[in-house]
Amino acid sequence: MNDPAALIRVRANPRKRDAEATRAAILAAAKTQFALLGYDCTALRDIAREAGADVALVKRYFGGKEALFLEALKASFGSDGLRDWDRANFAHEMATMLADSPHADEARTHRFQFLLRAATSPTTAPLLNLLIQDRFLGPIRDWLGGADAEARARVFAASYIGFLVERLIRGEALLGREREVFINRVAAIFATLMSERDAPI
Repeated sequence: MNDPAALIRVRANPRKRDAEATRAAILAAAKTQFALLGYDCTALRDIAREAGADVALVKRYFGGKEALFLEALKASFGSDGLRDWDRANFAHEMATMLADSPHADEARTHRFQFLLRAATSPTTAPLLNLLIQDRFLGPIRDWLGGADAEARARVFAASYIGFLVERLIRGEALLGREREVFINRVAAIFATLMSERDAPI
């Protein structure tokens, strides 16, 4: 290869790939550590060790602990999945998922643990609040549409989070008659929350 420019590109590409892989590994390690230990108890050196990287690289790619936390939080809570929710089946599918074990979808449970950890730290709660508004409540409000969508989205989110806490504490799937009743009643709750009509008092 006699083209100097081509030679430079060939030599640069492996470094770029390595940098991208290292950054991704650091971000993945950060999500794990923050979910398990929370913001205050997580150290950058522990994240770097889990990622197999030098702690200086964490600072180079993310700037510091707070910026890394925010990136990890953003990476954990995307809003794209809301577009795929089918109104006709949503309430029953959500109720069925909530009746299952939290270990049936470890990624979802991991994201929720991250959210809980972030919510309980005075340092990260304000960051979480901004992200929830942008990536969770806003998209739910838009998906629900109609009258009082803002308030309905808030009740919807609070109910969903409450059911996720119950499932996390329960730690296993519901079975038999209890599962059947749970799914029917939770599906009815979500169907009501999706409706524009006020629930009967």
